[in-house]
Amino acid sequence: MAKDFKQGILKIIRADSLAKFKKKKSKPTPDPHDSEKKDVTNDKENLPEIEKESPPEINKTSKAESEDNASEVTTNQNKAKLDKLFWIRIGLAVVAGVTATFIFEPIEGEERRWASIGFMIIIFIASVIFAKGMGLQLAKSDRKKLVTTGIGSYVFIYLFMWILSYTLVHLPSTGGIPSPIP
Repeated sequence: MAKDFKQGILKIIRADSLAKFKKKKSKPTPDPHDSEKKDVTNDKENLPEIEKESPPEINKTSKAESEDNASEVTTNQNKAKLDKLFWIRIGLAVVAGVTATFIFEPIEGEERRWASIGFMIIIFIASVIFAKGMGLQLAKSDRKKLVTTGIGSYVFIYLFMWILSYTLVHLPSTGGIPSPIP
């Protein structure tokens, strides 16, 4: 495919570099003095005829160029879907972090922490399943992007929202800052 593309380019370059004028067929000069300066007033009449060759059309695209454009469009669509996946994971982290505060309220001690981390992992696995359903057409080497896109942001925002909401809910009502949630 690339070889055909290169050959097409070489043909265009050769066609442009060749003379566009027909060879002028004239009689040989019998006398050496005839080749000296001539009257240049009739130069337009002596110019050779231009070949009737049409220049290569710019609007026609080769097969390789159209495939490049198609792959570029697919790449842009995949990038937009990966961006959408990133923001979906950020939203899930916010909602799941706040939800974890209320879901795991009855659990005490160390179990609450592990239950919340397990909940975070389950929600993330659900987002991976959702990502597979989005129809991303990724190369085999890029399949890991379904998992790695936004994972760091997801974890830190989840933990931040969980700690923030837990802190706001469990603020002491006596002394210090009053709780905004009654």
